Amino acid sequence: MTVFEIKEKLKTMIPDRRYEHTLGVEYTACCMAYRYGADPAKTRIAALLHDCAKYIPARQKISECQAAGYQPNEAEMKNPELLHSRLGAIYARDKFGIEDEEILSAITWHTTGKPEMSLLDKIIYIADYIEPNRDRSPILGDVRALAFRDIDQCLVAIMRGMMDYLSGSSSVVDPMTRSAFEYYDNQH
Repeated sequence: MTVFEIKEKLKTMIPDRRYEHTLGVEYTACCMAYRYGADPAKTRIAALLHDCAKYIPARQKISECQAAGYQPNEAEMKNPELLHSRLGAIYARDKFGIEDEEILSAITWHTTGKPEMSLLDKIIYIADYIEPNRDRSPILGDVRALAFRDIDQCLVAIMRGMMDYLSGSSSVVDPMTRSAFEYYDNQH
């Protein structure tokens, strides 16, 4: 499937506002790919498809993940929105014909992160947070600057902000989010 075909299909799957976000992630991720030497074609596809399952109803996210062989954890059952990344990777494979494991990994982990992320995993995770349409995080200016200076420090800054936010809310912290933060925080 060409990038044009992916974009045309995406327009039928997600609202216009989310499509604009997706284009912002694509732009940001590609800039980061050139900065850090990642494959721009893979980056572009992962960025375009990262939220392709975002607007699937909660119960459907759970049942489709289970049907594909993934059993959601407790945090995902309490907050099925977390499953959009896992289901997004399933959709990328099944609906868009993506077989590249690196692309599927970047889509899978763009929400929670994980220990030992690949360069593409990091780029999609960060680009999703800093793309030009985002404006709600108090650390956004700092992490946007860090994104092009030190990708790992940027990752830690975003994860620390996320852990601080989740700790101060009633949300359940996904165990992978905690593992990813502890892994990268210990390295920096």
